[in-house]
Amino acid sequence: MSIALKQVFNKDKTFRPKRKFEPGTQRFELHKRAQASLNSGVDLRAAVQLPSGEDQNDWVAVHVVDFFNRINLIYGTICEFCTERTCPVMSGGPKYEYRWQDDLKYKKPTALPAPQYMNLLMDWIEVQINNEDIFPTCVGVPFPKNFLQICKKILCRLFRVFVHVYIHHFDRVIVMGAEAHVNTCYKHFYYFVTEMNLIDRKELEPLKEMTTRMCH
Repeated sequence: MSIALKQVFNKDKTFRPKRKFEPGTQRFELHKRAQASLNSGVDLRAAVQLPSGEDQNDWVAVHVVDFFNRINLIYGTICEFCTERTCPVMSGGPKYEYRWQDDLKYKKPTALPAPQYMNLLMDWIEVQINNEDIFPTCVGVPFPKNFLQICKKILCRLFRVFVHVYIHHFDRVIVMGAEAHVNTCYKHFYYFVTEMNLIDRKELEPLKEMTTRMCH
């Protein structure tokens, strides 16, 4: 790992504070288990499978929060090169343009520069993962009935960050020596969302060729 990259990742350069799991909770134990299997260099495809006897919602919650933190970090490493001038629309090449809608300020899908879209996206996710009614941290508090639907939307939008970074900013990722890190994170994400059936196949189209080379 390059020195520049070490500095970036050691500083934990994220846009915002991480959501932590409280030690002693079952979700913290799951988080540790997921991290340990990654650190041991285990097969990523096997690492994402729901451990026997564990609750699916808990497993998904742990991964959604983890992916949010890690994808934040990845975007944080290239965000100074993603400006309204370089990326006037949030896109993944000429064929794919992503518009923002949040039912608050943006009631209709709205074309925005990529950095503005990213900031709105990260804020929108952060509000949800810190909402105890959606991501409860207390033992015994149930997840909402629509929990998986909420997570599907979060993961679908996080995938768009990968699309934008890979198609528009991968040269910077390579210069920083972060290619292997980003690729591992992408493979982990891809295996998880496909294993748990949390993303529509059509959403995966923009990176289909790369994914075929990397993940099959």
